[in-house]
Parts: sequence; structure tokens; C-alpha cells
Amino acid sequence: MSWAVRIHETGGPGVLVYEEVPLGDPGPGEVRIRQTAIGLNFIDTYHRSGLYPLPALPAVLGREAAGVVETTGSGVTEFAPGDRVAYPMSAGAYAAERNIGAHEIVPLADDVDDRTAAAMMLKGLTAHYLLRRTYRVGKGDTVLIHAAAGGVGLIACQWAKSLGATVIGTVGSEEKAELARAHGCDHPVVYTSEDFLERVKEITGGGGVPVVYDSVGQATFEKSLDCLAPLGTMVSYGQSSGPVEPFSPGILATKGSLFLTRPTLATYIAKREDLVRASQELFEVVANGSVRIEVRQTYPLAEAERAHRDLEARRTTGSTVLIP
Repeated sequence: MSWAVRIHETGGPGVLVYEEVPLGDPGPGEVRIRQTAIGLNFIDTYHRSGLYPLPALPAVLGREAAGVVETTGSGVTEFAPGDRVAYPMSAGAYAAERNIGAHEIVPLADDVDDRTAAAMMLKGLTAHYLLRRTYRVGKGDTVLIHAAAGGVGLIACQWAKSLGATVIGTVGSEEKAELARAHGCDHPVVYTSEDFLERVKEITGGGGVPVVYDSVGQATFEKSLDCLAPLGTMVSYGQSSGPVEPFSPGILATKGSLFLTRPTLATYIAKREDLVRASQELFEVVANGSVRIEVRQTYPLAEAERAHRDLEARRTTGSTVLIP
């Protein structure tokens, strides 16, 4: 048995239940992990609410965590008991112990502590594919990052800045503007009091930006398209304000032959070699100081409901972890 947070039905934070769940021996190709820190991500609220349907209920929520290998199943040669490991995207993370496929985890670098790892794997690898693969940011680029004070946002701002980009970021308050500025955002825009489209046009001299990274969705999508320069790339990778409404692809033509993509981390790390390579690059930028990972909130795993309420109410900044 293991303590875990499950949902038996979809809905608000109140459907989260902390309870004991069965845990068998790891199967072939699996390891059992004693988890020490679990990442909290907005996608967890989508699974809880039913916006992103889960295969079956009841289900343990969560996608990323760090911990220590306790036992291994048959056929596992890359890991041994006692190894520190982490993973970015495997359903069932809200648990004190769990079994997981060995192909889904990576060795944790000695200079990365468990809480940092749990806070950065999903968000850091998301920033990696956004900046290094979906649109490869380079020196001289000006980029727009929505939710710049969020978990992905703070990492992406720092990483983009280290690549030589000028970073514009939207935030919800002056406090979050200062936080984003301290993490590489050159031009924080408080969307509650400023029009981010006007600010982007002002900063770029009317030319627009080559890429927008938008995790907000419905509330920002249309104006984000207008922030783009001709042939610009709209990267819609989340929908914290709700899903983007259907629209005619012809709009992309009239606004400057724009590109639109709706990527997911799962696609970018589907191959083992891509997961390992991206993780190594993430560890490197953290180790050399280009990216600082700040765990700004922690909650006991048993209080996951409170953590979800705070996350959805935008009372959190940066990264949050749950402690079993």
C-alpha cells in the first residue's frame, strides 16, 4: 500500500482525496520509487476538472517527481536501488511510493536536490522544447512570454535571456512584474493595467515579435496573433484561461502568413534519447547558473486540495512542490 492523492470523479479541488492505494511489485522494465518531492503543475488541474480526460477513474493525479529507487523489476539494467532519479511526465505522481517504467526516468545530477528536480523537470523540459525546438530562440530575437512569473515562465525568461533574446513577459501584478524582471524579463507587462499588444508594438517599434509563447489560451490568443511579425510563430501550449475558440485558418494569412502550433511535452520526449538529451541540457543550464529554479511554495501531499485552490487563484508564483 502507498498513500496517494486520487480522484474518484472530476470536478473542483474538493474531489481530491488523500488515501491509501494498493501497490504491487514493480513489473518487468519497472522500478519502485520512494518519492521525496512532487511537482505541482497547471495540467494537474485540467486532469482533475475533466478538461483533459483521464483514461479511467479513480486515478492518481500528478506528472513529475523526484525520489530514490527502492527496487527494480526484471530487465532493468540502467538503475539500481539507491539511485536518485526524477521524471517529467508520468501519470500517477501524487504518491509517497509508486512503480514507474525505467524508460520514463532519468538519473538525477549530484548537484541538483530533490525539491529542485521535482520543481523543474516538467516545467524545465517544457521551456527546453519551446525555446530550443518549437522556435529556436537566438541572439537578437525579441520574444513574448505569457505568464512570465509562473513556473514555466520564470524558467523560460531566464533561458531566453541567456540565449541573447530580449524578453517581454505578461504578469498579473506589480509584485509578479518584479519577480519576472529578477528572472530575465526585460519588459514585464502588467496585463491588468496595461494593454500587452500596445506595449509589444511600442517595444518593437511596431514590427512585432517573431514568436509568442502562450500558456493562457482564450484570454490572450487573438491579441497574441496581433503581436507577431509577418511569418511569426504562435506557440499555444496551454489554456489556463480556457480553450481557444474555433477560428478560420484564413486569419493566419491576413495577419501576416503566421505559423500556429499546439505542442505538448509528451511528443517532444516520446523517444528515450530525446528525454535524456533534453534533461542533460536542462541540468547544464541550471548547473552553470543560466537558470535558477526557485521552489517558492511547498505543501504536504495530504494538502493537495489547498495547493490546487491556491494555484487556480493565482496565489502562487514560480514553482510549487508537494512533500509526501
